[in-house]
Amino acid sequence: MRFTFLLFLCAISHQLAIAQSSQNWHWKDYTTDSVHGISLHNAYKLIATLPQKASPVIVAVIDGGIDTNHVALKNLLWTNAKEIPNNHLDDDKNGYVDDLHGWNFLGGKDGRNIDKAAAEMTRIYHRYKSNYDGKQIDTNQLSSKEKDAYLIWKQTRDEIKVAENDLSSLQYIKMASNAIKKMGAILLKELPDSNFTIASLESYQPIGRVTLDTKMAYLRAVKILGIEKESTYPEIIQDLEEYIEGKEKAASAQEVAPVDIRADIIKDNYNNFSDKYYGNNDITGPNARHGTHVAGLVASIPDSNWEVKNLYPALKIMGIRTVPDGDEYDKDVALAIRYAVDNGAKIINMSFGKSYSPEQAWVDSAIRYAAQKDVLLIHSAGNEFYNLDTKKVYPNTYSPSYKDTAKNVITVGASSDPSLNNVLLTDFSNYGAKTVDVLSPGNKIYSTLPGKNNYGYLQGTSMSSPIVSHMAAMIRSYFPQLSAIQVKEIIVNSVWKPMDGNIKYVIPNRDMDKSLIEVCTTGGIVNAANAIALAKTYKISTPQNNDKKKKTKN
Repeated sequence: MRFTFLLFLCAISHQLAIAQSSQNWHWKDYTTDSVHGISLHNAYKLIATLPQKASPVIVAVIDGGIDTNHVALKNLLWTNAKEIPNNHLDDDKNGYVDDLHGWNFLGGKDGRNIDKAAAEMTRIYHRYKSNYDGKQIDTNQLSSKEKDAYLIWKQTRDEIKVAENDLSSLQYIKMASNAIKKMGAILLKELPDSNFTIASLESYQPIGRVTLDTKMAYLRAVKILGIEKESTYPEIIQDLEEYIEGKEKAASAQEVAPVDIRADIIKDNYNNFSDKYYGNNDITGPNARHGTHVAGLVASIPDSNWEVKNLYPALKIMGIRTVPDGDEYDKDVALAIRYAVDNGAKIINMSFGKSYSPEQAWVDSAIRYAAQKDVLLIHSAGNEFYNLDTKKVYPNTYSPSYKDTAKNVITVGASSDPSLNNVLLTDFSNYGAKTVDVLSPGNKIYSTLPGKNNYGYLQGTSMSSPIVSHMAAMIRSYFPQLSAIQVKEIIVNSVWKPMDGNIKYVIPNRDMDKSLIEVCTTGGIVNAANAIALAKTYKISTPQNNDKKKKTKN
């Protein structure tokens, strides 16, 4: 659930030649730059005045994989000092062999990896289909657990039927994709660069009439699809093909059960949570675009105009590959959280989510285990424009099992800036006046991408979350005496807010507007400089963490 269609189409990889002004807008300061960034550089200036030095802090990135060979990331990877590299032994006796920089819960012992996985909705539907499909079910005769399973199955059945109605739009996208491929083939007969972007095509002066007509038709087609100008031709084709493949699978989901790739590759007993020592140490996996981009934002790789090496937090990134192309498995998420906690992470970034969580209790237990160990979890709100006050996504801070709300989680929505698209809010971010804590930049965010020295833009709340994770790492590195709960308090209490809290901001493409207080509980955008300033004066007291009072199995 990391992307919607528009986010897929807008995701672009681009080399470092893009202007510095647009690369790092999310770092800028509203007062000095008139840009609604997080004021990162001003935060570093404040850090320069501190007498204390940075203390080590580990940030776990639970995601789809990290390119461990990227020049900007490889020296920032957490290294398990208790493990001897590549000796095929479990030197630290933690159950995970050669876990040097983290762990891959989507891998098999033979080195294979799960790349794509079915939606949780589809997995649930077919899991119970033989029990309920076409049968008269008297819920009064069911146990409480069976009734819950039946009601969830009915919900998935209805959603799968809705998915079949997307066929008309799918046909349109397929025709558009074929047309763009044909036009691209014509353009490439004359264009010198096969990786041409929309922007470069706009400025290109064709030699022949056919190329000119094709250029204009191509530009019209990509504009209708809402594709960003920095998108390259190969990326547009790849994203369209992935979208079509996903929609075709969704359309056939009711009749065709997903292949049990987990049984083939991972070979664990999924229903037994004690069967947890599976996977391999390949934290990159087959598709590390999303996770690599997230890791770069957690690290907040400095640009060439801003040297922060002496002020940089003593940050190390632990990679935990858990999120496939599709919906993550609850068991993997729960074990990934526990692995991060047990191996010293004090912050966990979770840029993923889904609409169903059949084994929610496992994840709930792991979140509360993290609370007991003073670990802060930072979670992206999601990209479906849901109101999370009325629509649940998972992981969820409220637990039906514990009947409480986890206090060690920050839920992050995405903001934009008028310099990008004339608006402050995005048309994709989930929101909630009661459930989303803060906003953070999430539109056209520049960071690392797979490849030795590759960078580019992606967007979504997946990008908003690691920006907050870097802020949390700054605070925990320079103020290690602060607890996870206190760090959360500092971040939420230091947001930038408009002078008029009731002012309404346009939501593009949604024909509506909202005030920031309608979008998140704080009514503001995170601000690193404000957070550091608040941390400097923060009065430390014993945190009242009710989660610590809960009994959680280790």
